[in-house]
Amino acid sequence: MALLGKIRNRGVLLIVVIGFALFAFIIGDFLNSGSSYFNKSRETVANIAGDEINIKDYSAAIDQMTEVYKIETGQTELNEETMSQLRTSVWESLVSEKLLNAEAKKLGLAVSAEELSERLIGKNIHPLIQQRRAFAGEDGQFSRNNLLQFYNSLQTPAENEEMRVQIEKAKSYWMFWERNVKVGLLQEKYNQLLSKTLTANSLDAKMNYEAGKNNVDVAYVVQPYFTIPDSTVKVSDSDVKNLYNKRKEQFKQEESRSIGYIAFSVIPSKEDFKEAETWINRLSEEFKTTADVPGLVNSNSDIMYDGRNYSLATIPASLKDFAFGNPTGAVMGPVFQNNTYTMARVMEAGIMQSDSVKLRHIYLTTNDASKTDSLMAAIKSGADFAQLALKYSAVKQTAEKGGEIGWITDGVGFDKEITTAAFSKGVNEVFTIKNAQGVQIMQVTEKTAARPKVKLAILERKVVPTSKTVSKFYNDAKQFVSGVTNKDKFESKAKEKGLIVRQANEILATSDKISDIQQSRQVVRWAFENDKGAVSDVFDCGNIFVVAVNNEINKKGFASFEKVSAQLKSELIRDKKAETIITNLTALVSKTPTLEGLAAALKTEIKDAPGVNFNAFQFGVAGMEPAVIGKVTTLPLNKISAPIKGVAGVYVVLPKNIVPNPAPYDAKMQIMQLNSRMSYSLAYSVLQSIKDKADITDNRLNFY
Repeated sequence: MALLGKIRNRGVLLIVVIGFALFAFIIGDFLNSGSSYFNKSRETVANIAGDEINIKDYSAAIDQMTEVYKIETGQTELNEETMSQLRTSVWESLVSEKLLNAEAKKLGLAVSAEELSERLIGKNIHPLIQQRRAFAGEDGQFSRNNLLQFYNSLQTPAENEEMRVQIEKAKSYWMFWERNVKVGLLQEKYNQLLSKTLTANSLDAKMNYEAGKNNVDVAYVVQPYFTIPDSTVKVSDSDVKNLYNKRKEQFKQEESRSIGYIAFSVIPSKEDFKEAETWINRLSEEFKTTADVPGLVNSNSDIMYDGRNYSLATIPASLKDFAFGNPTGAVMGPVFQNNTYTMARVMEAGIMQSDSVKLRHIYLTTNDASKTDSLMAAIKSGADFAQLALKYSAVKQTAEKGGEIGWITDGVGFDKEITTAAFSKGVNEVFTIKNAQGVQIMQVTEKTAARPKVKLAILERKVVPTSKTVSKFYNDAKQFVSGVTNKDKFESKAKEKGLIVRQANEILATSDKISDIQQSRQVVRWAFENDKGAVSDVFDCGNIFVVAVNNEINKKGFASFEKVSAQLKSELIRDKKAETIITNLTALVSKTPTLEGLAAALKTEIKDAPGVNFNAFQFGVAGMEPAVIGKVTTLPLNKISAPIKGVAGVYVVLPKNIVPNPAPYDAKMQIMQLNSRMSYSLAYSVLQSIKDKADITDNRLNFY
């Protein structure tokens, strides 16, 4: 009973405790069950018009673009600048594609599977596909047969892991261009639809014709604004403020940061150069005599030895004379140039070899490998290779084409065992390649003309800072930033140490680097994650250590009055100068109503602007002067004008001659020209307007 009494006495407390326990249980269960939602939110790199983009998908798109770029350019290693450009390209393409798809969906526009197939592998191949080097024939022109061979090869069973990787890369390459063609076709449909919404009429046509009908040859005198010192012109703060309020919409800005930074560039020390010289001299004798050249080179060189045969077109220019002018065993170097030591050794001279060979094959699985000898004998006896491939080869895609693989290039993207064997055989020779998956019976059907080649081992080593040197520069940067807690201390210590504080202004969250410093994206992220006046730790940006101070935080919206006041003041000063110059020139023209007299009074020269019409973009050598161009076309001949306010100064002009356009007025032609002109900019302008109004959340700063 006592226990029950205690429970009753503490009933309210128990209810509260149990209530909290239940709440904790429920909310815990909610958080656990909703963890996928929160994880998904953390993985969202962007939200484009309601469509969330997962970081994995975005990263995959960057990887795909990177591989395509490597295939297209033949490069294997990409620098940070190129990677930055690729990431930007992926982002812009992604935004455009998502917005285009959204607009197309509203309008009921789509690209059918049949349309896409026709433009990819049909009779009307899209230019994006035709322009790919991967589908070019021996003459360098697009080959539909090569395209179809490539397309069919995507379904080829992988014989080994290396082949599987190559097929996956080829599939990714194809999917990239397939997607681009599809987007391009959808864009064409959208553009075509837009072009029907806006068209020139007969009034536009007549106006356009009249604007370009007469070409006026003009003589002129100009007094530039710089002839009046800015210090002599007074502009009030209220005038500048009024202009800012009037033009505020022109000063929209994205969120940005402005920083000051000091770059500690890491360069080799004298000791590093001395150490490199000692090292190369010690290695040079071994390089001349060793029997294991590949092992020595691959253990020490910046350039790996892969046994390739260099032609005159592929060998480094600095080694051409040595390589093709010396016998097997000859050694060059060490030579020091551009902070790099180079040695070379001719492994084999006098090689005559083709650049490419054309192959066909019969692929036999392990179950059919016993047929190899009989098939080889049949082929050598004159049997039809194509018919045998069709009957026996396990790779149906090539079997249906008589076993055709196509052209392969020495050392480029093909199994090395096959390449080595193929380039050593003559035309029509047959050979076999065996592996764990089966046997390939291969035949060389064509070869390009043999060219001189040489097998060359290159041992190259660039002098770079040692770890000791790198540590010294890092310690210098660390010592500088030690105790520096604000902008004033940052700048005063830099002055004391004789260090230059560089500026990087209006850095966007999407900027991949500051100024021209590679691998400095981390500095951008720091700037956006810290307050104004914050001083950074040391950033390792490859061969440069950076310390920075956050000078300015610019919020999204409108640029502040303080930020643009100098620009606006300069504009007002120019306007006041124009007023003064117009008054003075008007008085001079009234006294000396000729260009010669005016030029003499101003101690300047008369200039000419030939062929000016209302549609012109340039006014002689003066450049863009729209107000002057517009005025000139309305003035009578051989009569000096009143002063005209221009961009660079005030002009007085004299129309001297009119050359009429002999072409008669053709309304249809004029309308066609105007519509064609609009079609180039309309689609871009519309898409840009959609982008400006779209709800786009960019979270790339959280990931890159």
